[in-house]
Amino acid sequence: MKLATLRTTAGTTAALIEEDDAILLSYSDAGAALQAAPFAKLGQATTGESIPLAEAQFAPVVPRPSKIICVGLNYADHIAEMGNAPPSAPTCFAKFADALVGATDRIHLPDPMISAMVDWEVELAVVIGASVRHASVSEARRAIAGYTVLNDISMRDWQKRTSQFLLGKTWEHATPVGPWITGADELGDGSGLAVRCSVNGITKQQSNTSELVFGAVDLVSEISKVITLTPGDIIATGTPGGVGFGRDPQEFLADGNILETEIDGIGKLTNHCLQV
Repeated sequence: MKLATLRTTAGTTAALIEEDDAILLSYSDAGAALQAAPFAKLGQATTGESIPLAEAQFAPVVPRPSKIICVGLNYADHIAEMGNAPPSAPTCFAKFADALVGATDRIHLPDPMISAMVDWEVELAVVIGASVRHASVSEARRAIAGYTVLNDISMRDWQKRTSQFLLGKTWEHATPVGPWITGADELGDGSGLAVRCSVNGITKQQSNTSELVFGAVDLVSEISKVITLTPGDIIATGTPGGVGFGRDPQEFLADGNILETEIDGIGKLTNHCLQV
């Protein structure tokens, strides 16, 4: 089952994606749906209305999650290209909801005088479906509603100004997420999924979630020791090698670029970059 948030003339609505149609639900968005009912039971809340998938306008899949927790340095090749030592524990930082955009929305690039080092990062994102605290591995797995695609757009000059990543990671209207949540009943623990990122049709990143240092379930268990995870919370699990900062010469996103971010078994984001 796949769960999305669509834009409508009246605001947003949650919807189930079934083949070529979006089946509307009686919830304002996917986050509200997950807070109201278990993922597997959302089919009981259909409104009887649907729209063709080709006409769907995707909002961020969870527009206002209470928490967006990102994990850095979680693929061995990315750790090496960034010149870091392998971590002994997950490297976590936060992102704010105002950073999120939908699957085909424009990514807002800052004036180059403010940041000229805008980088791409394809990531598998976990979406929580049940509240969990101090979770065992089995409890953590049951708490995962499913998975979505996220690109952790990073302003490297701001990220590198201090030891704290936050200001380089949460720029407004710059983190695409979606197009929908594919259920954990289909994808299990999130391992074994091919991930890809391209710029203007040229592949920049290509890897597999089996290469994660800390897997999705372990991340849920570890983070739940610190704070209660609640339905709709997002955990971005980290990016593989191939980012622009790690290339020689370095490469960064520019006005007019087309960024495509894809994970097998989930879906694809296609976002145009726009300098604002």
